[in-house]
Amino acid sequence: MGEEDPLRGTHGSGTIFFSWCNLRCQYCQNADISQHGHGQAVEPEEIAAMMLALQAQGCHNINLVSPSHVVPAILTALLHAVEAGLRIPLVYNTGGYDALETLRLLDGVVDIYMPDMKYADAQVAHRLSQVEDYPEVNRAAVKEMHRQVGDLVLDQRGIAQRGLLVRHLVLPGGLAGTAEIARFLAQEVSTETYINLMDQYRPCYRAHQFPPLDRPITAQEYAEALQAARQAGLHRFDQRRPVLWRI
Repeated sequence: MGEEDPLRGTHGSGTIFFSWCNLRCQYCQNADISQHGHGQAVEPEEIAAMMLALQAQGCHNINLVSPSHVVPAILTALLHAVEAGLRIPLVYNTGGYDALETLRLLDGVVDIYMPDMKYADAQVAHRLSQVEDYPEVNRAAVKEMHRQVGDLVLDQRGIAQRGLLVRHLVLPGGLAGTAEIARFLAQEVSTETYINLMDQYRPCYRAHQFPPLDRPITAQEYAEALQAARQAGLHRFDQRRPVLWRI
């Protein structure tokens, strides 16, 4: 129920977390999973069973968290799940550092792409997430995702059915480059891009070693980020409305 409004709806988003990650974010809030590999080894058939169990619980979608490095296993699992009756949308919830070759394998498979756009500056990305050319790779990936699924489409209940949903975490000291990312989305993807401009940054993992990541963002920093996104032409922002649980 903690996901974006169009994903969680009234019955929740069915998340499946994958151990490890292709990024090494020094402030990761899920470092036990992404950096230390906590989790359980399973076969594709077991992943398929998880998907079907989540659908049976009434979840609006299957939400694959950090899937980039396990796409072959996911595709194998989907063969079993779809044959057994999986029908709800598939969400590809990624850090946004995805190879085009991998994304093209997913064309026609993924219904909703939910990438992070973490950084506008390659040097910042290298320092904080230990990857090369993050902005270049990330922007190419987001454009390919949008080519496949288009802008986010909601049903009459406001539940996402298909399209692109971007996450952008506002970082202290402007490290994320919000204004530049917003301009990219508005000018090179779509002004109709649905974006969750996230204000929940807090120091985690090794963040204390990388000031100003050793402090939360301020209200002023978030207000400036939101203003920059609006000035760029974006207008579909996740509202984070409170919801009632329906069991």
